[in-house]
Amino acid sequence: MRSILALGVIAANAAFIGLGAVFGYPDVLAEPPAMILARFAANQTAVSAWFLLLALGAGSLIPVAVLLGRRLPDRPVAALATQAGVLAGLVQIIGLIRWPFAVPALAHASDRATAETVFAVLHGYLGTGVGETLGYLFTAAWTLLLLAALPAPPLWFRALGTGAALAILAGLLVPLELPGADLVNFVGYLAWSGWALCLAVLADRLLSPETAPAPAPAPTVGTGADAGTGTGTGAGAGTGAGVDPAPGAGTGARRPTR
Repeated sequence: MRSILALGVIAANAAFIGLGAVFGYPDVLAEPPAMILARFAANQTAVSAWFLLLALGAGSLIPVAVLLGRRLPDRPVAALATQAGVLAGLVQIIGLIRWPFAVPALAHASDRATAETVFAVLHGYLGTGVGETLGYLFTAAWTLLLLAALPAPPLWFRALGTGAALAILAGLLVPLELPGADLVNFVGYLAWSGWALCLAVLADRLLSPETAPAPAPAPTVGTGADAGTGTGTGAGAGTGAGVDPAPGAGTGARRPTR
């Protein structure tokens, strides 16, 4: 699970950088369909390969969510986290896979007007609607649910994941053209990538029950002899009335041994 998550994050970020270099992604998506298709056709092989890698990187969340869910404490929030993670990977694959499989035919279609119309529909439905909107929603949901399901994540890890998830959710406001929403979303994904790599490195520690605070042990109290009987219940029999504390008995809680 750890290697799948780390490789998935690295692959997704490498693909994003590659697409920016050869395709002007994601800024190119603001261009008219004719311009997008022309730029795609100019570097079709490289753009298709990068998008395929990006889809594989995003889709790695599916096995990660399943394998991680099996190691979480058996609680309802763990099942919800697994489902959200699977959906997050699935909707992103559906949204991204159109580039290497559907867009090439549109980029070389003889009927340009029809091709541009179909591209606009696919871009709005699979891209903005499924891949982006649902991708943001389920990725943030998986992150928050996972933090709730982990036994006792460190405060910094919880804060980083929560902040990244909330920033990713700002992407839901991008279609409304809210100023700064796209930048907040971008920064959120950068922070989320760092958080996910930390999760890959610290997974065994985060999932260990020993990370949860141990309950304080009950106080150990010594028991004395019954007055006037000459008999002790501690290290041996007493010879007079009074109390014989048992050796080693304390009056407070002992520090647990780790």
